[in-house]
Amino acid sequence: MTIETTSAGVLALIAIMTVVTLVTRFGGVFLMSFVRINPRVESFINTMASSVLIAIIVPMAVDGDLGALAALVATAVTMLATRKPLPSITVGLLAAALVRYLG
Repeated sequence: MTIETTSAGVLALIAIMTVVTLVTRFGGVFLMSFVRINPRVESFINTMASSVLIAIIVPMAVDGDLGALAALVATAVTMLATRKPLPSITVGLLAAALVRYLG
């Protein structure tokens, strides 16, 4: 299936992605309403967030350019130093921008 990259096609893609995102978010909440949250389930949920994050980051670290690597290192160091995500993300973005601007 292909969708043309006209204005209507782009709007259709955005609408489809919006519906899929809403269905998965609301569907997850709906399904979790049937699950009793015990310590084991809570541990699984907390671990899943880290697993998804690692699944996104590892390919960038392996196949990414120097900017991606600088962002990962700067973010990790800042996170370890401050334990605050927002400053860490900011430093990572700035590191990637600086390396890509200079190189």
